[in-house]
Amino acid sequence: MTDRETPQEPPLSSTALPPVGGNPPLVLQLPVDVRSASLVILATVASVFMLRWASVVFIPVLVGLLGSYALSPVVDWLQLRRIPRAVSAALLILGVLAGIGATGYSLSDDASRLVESLPAAAQKLRDAVRVRPGTPDNTLASVQKAAAQIEQAAEESNRPTPTARGVQRVQIEKPKFDIKDHLWTGSMGLMTMLGQLGMMALIAFFLMASGDRFRRKMVKLAGPTLSRKKVTLQALNQIHDQIQRYMLVQLFTSVLVGLATWLSFLALGLENAAVWGIAAGVLDLVPYIGSVIVASGSALMAFLQFGTLEMALLVSGASLLIHFIEAFLLTPWLTSRANKMSPVAVFVGVLAWGWLWGVWGLLLGVPILVVIKAICERVDDLKPVGEFLSA
Repeated sequence: MTDRETPQEPPLSSTALPPVGGNPPLVLQLPVDVRSASLVILATVASVFMLRWASVVFIPVLVGLLGSYALSPVVDWLQLRRIPRAVSAALLILGVLAGIGATGYSLSDDASRLVESLPAAAQKLRDAVRVRPGTPDNTLASVQKAAAQIEQAAEESNRPTPTARGVQRVQIEKPKFDIKDHLWTGSMGLMTMLGQLGMMALIAFFLMASGDRFRRKMVKLAGPTLSRKKVTLQALNQIHDQIQRYMLVQLFTSVLVGLATWLSFLALGLENAAVWGIAAGVLDLVPYIGSVIVASGSALMAFLQFGTLEMALLVSGASLLIHFIEAFLLTPWLTSRANKMSPVAVFVGVLAWGWLWGVWGLLLGVPILVVIKAICERVDDLKPVGEFLSA
């Protein structure tokens, strides 16, 4: 060893620590870059803020995009019959809108009666679970009695005290009911809904009428070499096929769930069975939560109509059985391996998008996750995200 050479000390890390109990310590190597992680977090927070702030723009765009994926096979079939894509897309969009309007108009009375009967059903259920008079006193009855006494004392304390002479009494009067305000508010809400529906229809029409022009432009932007264009075209085709397959399967299963719910409720004698069928088909787009809403709501209405818990449980069980067959037997059989999602990722994603966009987020949460998964699986740097979302 020369004078210039000095012994090198081992670096201070977990590998230099003495083993405990005779077993060498295990070291987990994670390629984490603090700066990159910070940029990813900041970009995620900014994206969430942008999606929430500009939800009026993003929701119609996404609904139109997903609608174009679901309806494009019909336009392609009509194009093979020598019908121009623009004409086919326009006829298809007009047909869908007319069908939605006719269905809503025909079932509007049933839906109104169903909504009006919900308070009565809740009151009847609350009366049924109360302790009947004449039963022996128990803990629940004692709690109810104490609550009634507290409520009576609160009412007595809130009574207005008589005012002394010379003291001016002030009374706040509520503004009178003005039907013009309510008509204006309802009209504005209706106009907003119709405007969003029109934007969704226009976006879906333009996407279906353009065909594969968007993919051709993406291929041109991929690079000058033929190999890069070929790889980009294959990735775009796979993403397109995967998303389109999912949308077709989801549309098919939702229609089947709606029909099965309608027929089963009609056989059981439940009123407004058609409204429940449409609600079941729409809420089938919301995993887990939609089936619970339909089962609990139908059970409540069955209890109001028949007056027995047995019929309520029978109606609720029929709804849950239909959703179980669809979710665990039919959908896995129709869905390919590439479309399968992790149940944990789906549940967390539905909650996150529901918090972000409300009802629209609940309906669009899973399709958005499928789109993200399909894109991440075709991009090298994003493959870990796609693996995390996979089943």
